[in-house]
Amino acid sequence: MTVTIPSPDVERHGYLFGHPIAHSMSPLLHQTVYDGIGLNWSQYPLDSTDMLEFLERIKDPKFYGASVTMPHKVAILKHLDDITEEGREVGACNTLFIRTDPATGKRIFTGTNTDVVGIRDAFYQNISNADQSFHGRPGLVVGGGGAARSAVYALRKWMKATAIYIVNRDVAEVEAVISECRARGFGDGLIHVETVEQARALEGPGAVVACVPNFPPKTDKEVQARAVLEALLNKEHKGALLEMCYHPSPWTEIAEVAEKAGWEVILGTEAMIYQGLEQDKYWTGKDVSELPVEKVKAVIAAKLAEANKSANGQPTNGQPNGTNGHAHSNGTNGANGTH
Repeated sequence: MTVTIPSPDVERHGYLFGHPIAHSMSPLLHQTVYDGIGLNWSQYPLDSTDMLEFLERIKDPKFYGASVTMPHKVAILKHLDDITEEGREVGACNTLFIRTDPATGKRIFTGTNTDVVGIRDAFYQNISNADQSFHGRPGLVVGGGGAARSAVYALRKWMKATAIYIVNRDVAEVEAVISECRARGFGDGLIHVETVEQARALEGPGAVVACVPNFPPKTDKEVQARAVLEALLNKEHKGALLEMCYHPSPWTEIAEVAEKAGWEVILGTEAMIYQGLEQDKYWTGKDVSELPVEKVKAVIAAKLAEANKSANGQPTNGQPNGTNGHAHSNGTNGANGTH
C-alpha cells in the first residue's frame, strides 16, 4: 500500500483509492480546482487493495470524499449508506461523497458515478450542434469493458441515441455488456456489429465512444473489428468521436482514422476532466460553472505533454492551446486541441 499521509495543515482531505494509480492525474486535477476557488483542501493517493483500511480512513472528520477507481468501483457498493440514480443504474461507483442527515447530524456516505457524466459533457461541451451531429441517430461504442458500459448508459440516458452499435474483438465481452445493460434497464437496442457486411447495411452513427487501448490490430479478430469500425466511420454522415484513451498520448490510431474520415474528434482528457469537475461539484457544493475549468484543462494538457516528452525522450507533436477539447491533425500526427 502506498499513501501520502494527509497534512495536518490541510483543512479537509480526500483520497484517490485504487490500484495501480501511479499515472493518475486525479490529485492534480482536484488540487487545481481547490487552489482556484480558495479551498485549503487536498486529495491524497491511496494506492491500495485494502478496503478495510479505506473504510477506517474515511471516518476522519476532515475527510470530504474520494475518487474510487479500479478494482474497487463495484466492491465499494455494499459499504455505502446510499447511492445516486447513476451509480445504482450503472452498478459502479467512482465517487464517494458525504451528505449530512438534517435530523441527526449523522454523516451519510453516498456513492455516485461521474464517469457517465464525463462522457456526456465531453460531447456537449465540445460539439456546437448536437442535433445535427448525433441526436436521433445510432450511437457506437468500441470496446467491452467498464468504460463501454458507461458509454452505453450516457448514449441511452442523455444523448438521444436511437440504437447503440458495439464493435469489439471479443464476442464474450460484448455479450456480457449487452446482458448487463439490459438487466440494469438501459440495454434496449444494443447491436453487436461483427462484420463489414453488417456494418455497411446499417444507418451511420452520430456519436462514437472508443474505449480500447491504443495499439495496432494484430490478431484476426482485432483486424476485423478495426475494419468494421472503419466501415461505420466511412458512412456519409459524420458526427463526433470521443477517444477515451489518453495516456501516454491523447492522439491515437482510432482518432487518426476518424479525423481522416471527416469526423470531429474529442480527446479523452475531456471526459476525464468533466467527470472530475462533477466530483468536485458533489464535494464542494459549487456548480461546475463556478470552477476553474480552463485552468484545469491547461494544467492537465501541460502534464500530458510532459509525460509524452518523458516517454518519447523528445517534445510531443501535440501542442495544447487551452481552448477546447477538439483534436485536429496538423500534418505531424499530433493533436493541437486542449490535451
